[in-house]
Amino acid sequence: MTDHETNLKQILNEQKLILNEIQELNNTLAIKKEQFLKLQGIIEYLSANGIKPQNSEEVVQTEQN
Repeated sequence: MTDHETNLKQILNEQKLILNEIQELNNTLAIKKEQFLKLQGIIEYLSANGIKPQNSEEVVQTEQN
C-alpha cells in the first residue's frame, strides 16, 4: 500500500473511534437530561404543595431548551 492509503485507513479508523465516543456522550447526555427533568418535576411538585427547604438555599431555576 502507498503512504496515502495507509494514512487514509488510519484516519478512517480514528474517525470511527470518535463517532463511537460521540454516540456514547450523546447517550450519557440523554440519560442526564432525563434524570434532571425527573428531579425538576419532583421539585415543582413539592414546591406546589408548600414544601420548602429547611435552610436558606436558593433553588436554582434553569431554562429548558
